[in-house]
Amino acid sequence: MNCLVTAGPTFEPLDEVRRLTNFSTGKLGTELASFLTARGHKVTLLIGESATYRGERNVQSVKAFSTTADLRAKLKSFSGKKVDAIFHAAAVSDFAFGKVFAEKKPGEFAALKTSKKISTRQGALLVELLPTPKIIAELRGWFPQTKIVGWKFEADGKRADAIRDAQKQLADCATDFCVANGPAYGNGFGLVARDAQKHFPAAEKLFVALETIF
Repeated sequence: MNCLVTAGPTFEPLDEVRRLTNFSTGKLGTELASFLTARGHKVTLLIGESATYRGERNVQSVKAFSTTADLRAKLKSFSGKKVDAIFHAAAVSDFAFGKVFAEKKPGEFAALKTSKKISTRQGALLVELLPTPKIIAELRGWFPQTKIVGWKFEADGKRADAIRDAQKQLADCATDFCVANGPAYGNGFGLVARDAQKHFPAAEKLFVALETIF
């Protein structure tokens, strides 16, 4: 099986020295990629530059990505090639920076011009946050014959809410499976299909299941 695995966070720049990112370590995706390689599959790992996990990357190919746009471009570059499965575990930033406003006088803000480094002498700032495009929603168009597994990490709610959100991702993005995890789901992982779901208490058991469904 020829696989793509994404892992770790994207980031979005505020200026040339500051960025917005998330706490994803890249551990789960990296370990999944190494597991699949050990089972004899050909794996390309797309890993965020900001990933903090430093475990071994025992795969045939590793490519680093930076921003959401960069990850999107790298994934799209594989369209038209033989890809049997995509495991999209990367934590794509939900927001990018829009306009930045500086306080000129109490309660009055004006937009700043683009700057290599926004000076702290500007004082209080207001920053516009814009939703980033959902890469997973584009994967089916690029890879019409590929089996696609998405991830749904939810912090709020209960397990039923996390599973419902995973099912919504399946319907909205035409993916084949979704892994639900995070504080809302609780311990372990849920592997969600359109008409069924199964719980796995540990990552290793999830990995075995992910391999056998293809």
